[in-house]
Amino acid sequence: TLIQYDWLLKLKEMFNSKFGSIPKFYVRAPGRVNIIGEHIDYCGYSVLPMAIEQDVLIAVEPVKTYTLQLANTNPLYPDFSTSANNIQIDKTKPLWHNYFLCGLKGIQEHFGLTNLTGMNCLVDGNIPPSSGLSSSSALVCCAGLVTLTVLGRNLSKVELAEICAKSERYIGTEGGGMDQSISFLAEEGTAKLIEFSPLRATDVKLPSGAVFVIANSCVEMNKAATSQFNIRVMECRLAAKLLAKYKNLQWDNVLRLDEVQAKLGISLEEMLLVTEDALHPEPYNPEEICRCLGISLEELRTQILSPNTQDVLIFKLYQRAKHVYSEAARVLQFKKICEEAPENMVQLLGELMNQSHMSCRDMYECSCPELDQLVDICRKLGAQGSRLTGAGWGGCAVSIVPADKLPGFLANVHKAYYQRSDGSLAPEKQSLFATKPGGGALVFLEA
Repeated sequence: TLIQYDWLLKLKEMFNSKFGSIPKFYVRAPGRVNIIGEHIDYCGYSVLPMAIEQDVLIAVEPVKTYTLQLANTNPLYPDFSTSANNIQIDKTKPLWHNYFLCGLKGIQEHFGLTNLTGMNCLVDGNIPPSSGLSSSSALVCCAGLVTLTVLGRNLSKVELAEICAKSERYIGTEGGGMDQSISFLAEEGTAKLIEFSPLRATDVKLPSGAVFVIANSCVEMNKAATSQFNIRVMECRLAAKLLAKYKNLQWDNVLRLDEVQAKLGISLEEMLLVTEDALHPEPYNPEEICRCLGISLEELRTQILSPNTQDVLIFKLYQRAKHVYSEAARVLQFKKICEEAPENMVQLLGELMNQSHMSCRDMYECSCPELDQLVDICRKLGAQGSRLTGAGWGGCAVSIVPADKLPGFLANVHKAYYQRSDGSLAPEKQSLFATKPGGGALVFLEA
């Protein structure tokens, strides 16, 4: 597009003034909005995201030295340089350049390379950071594609997505594969049902009479910096083990909630009933979990929990499992409604989004007061449904809004949430925009 072209030219000039040379190529990778299916990709369940038009864009020049030089157009993110053959990723600090290094290292390890050529890279982007729109995963994916292009190698989009999903864990986030998958597999004009193991994407045609609107709560949440995210991953893992044990399955090699369902060969609705029988709503402590599984505290800490969850004292297994199984069912219902396209389709999809938010808020406890307020405002002002999107604890809400109500909706939400009398919200964070499904990651050879 012309906008993209102007942006490339601007980036080319900035690259030239930074490195005194001209980029050989450019790579873009989009952010995403997850329409429904929150916190279930790492449990093995399908999700329903779409790419947004906002993206990360990197200008690249391969160099003869073995030095990797990274610069960012945003002065908040300092320059970084390192030897391309000695990539160290510091898990204790989610600094911006570490996400680039994750993508690079993933590709390097996939091909078993020790000698990597150096490169100069200038990174730019317009995805609001820590907003639940996957700015960090877009950077990982972009860096993976940059590295692949510099090496002159080929991989399928599915392989790239799988490599980048795995390599983002170098930063300490135990995520699933949704963000990387949609960044590579997205296509303009359609949302995607993303299924895992094996990874595949199916088009989901969204209703033509409605628009999806993203609203930023302006509460930042950095997924890698918070232990909450990794605690949820562990709670799901422990719930899966206790459910498997309750059903006399081989529990010790079970890691995800979907494995229990698959081994039992029953529906999601039946899994919710099993959860009611097998788990109690009161939180579990480590001792009780050990009693249920017949293991020692030492075994629990070293063999099951991740290093950053070893000191957690309470685990809400019942609530987390209930959320995952019900949310997985909502994703399938959402896709079915999109395919059947009944008259009241927008209303039905909105109801599923509302149920999803309630479950995220009450059972998964990954919302926050500002997000709940924002979602509430969106519903009152004309959204048929509204929910948090992304990991939560801040970030964005996504709403389904009838197309004819859009202009009034945007103006009213702006007034009700962003133009508060105390002026507490910084204007640059006030992202409120309608979005349509964008395309996936790309390489441009010339600006």
